[in-house]
Amino acid sequence: MRDHLKILGWLYAVHGGFVLLVAALLGTVFGVAGIASAAAALGIIGFVLAMIVAAIGLPSLMCGWGLLNYRPWARTLGIIFSVLQLPFFPLGTALGGYGLWVLLNDESKRVLEAGDPRYPQLGARW
Repeated sequence: MRDHLKILGWLYAVHGGFVLLVAALLGTVFGVAGIASAAAALGIIGFVLAMIVAAIGLPSLMCGWGLLNYRPWARTLGIIFSVLQLPFFPLGTALGGYGLWVLLNDESKRVLEAGDPRYPQLGARW
């Protein structure tokens, strides 16, 4: 199950990175359009939209990092994200279903509670 946790961690990290990239692109396009048209409202709207999109991507990136480092809190966050992904057919449904299958497994719970195997003396306290 460690392999599945790593795969899911990478999927969430890539998803979060992609969403942050979209947020940066959105903010840049609206910002340039606002400057080009001398409409400050367009730039402000772009900034607000970029911040909303970034607020969606950042927790996904954090969840991916937590799963890759076997943090117990990442399981709860991953379950929430997996449920929220289910309505977005087809990729979101596949990611959400896979995430629920991995994270609701008892072995995954034990692995995450045991912590990172590279640092057994530290455990999973953080």
